[in-house]
Amino acid sequence: MLLRLIQTVCVLSAVAVAVLFVATPALAHHSFTVFDSTRMVTLTGTIKEFQWTNPHTFTWIEVPSQAGVVDTWAIEGMSPNYLGRRGWTKNTLKPGDKVSIVINPLKDGSKGGTFLRCTLADGALMVMFANPPQ
Repeated sequence: MLLRLIQTVCVLSAVAVAVLFVATPALAHHSFTVFDSTRMVTLTGTIKEFQWTNPHTFTWIEVPSQAGVVDTWAIEGMSPNYLGRRGWTKNTLKPGDKVSIVINPLKDGSKGGTFLRCTLADGALMVMFANPPQ
């Protein structure tokens, strides 16, 4: 009887550990902890590439720096499904478009962040979330 109880506890422990290992990457994938949500940075430049892909869209924008160098920033956005319900299409941002993008930057200082809103050359405002941040 004691042996059976020990075996059951071992099996249940192994299952619990397996569930934790499987669930942790899924939770980390949707974490915004890498972004500094206390800061907003405005990037003005030219769209290099816009990827309308799942699970997240990605935008690369070339931004001239104060030193005269062009920096490429990688900006993570919401999913195509989510953005499509807010008026976005795979052609909203095209290579060569001049835009102004507001992001929450990466905490580590790398040239990247999460997309908040974008002003297109014609003045149209495209937002990532239901209400644009102020």
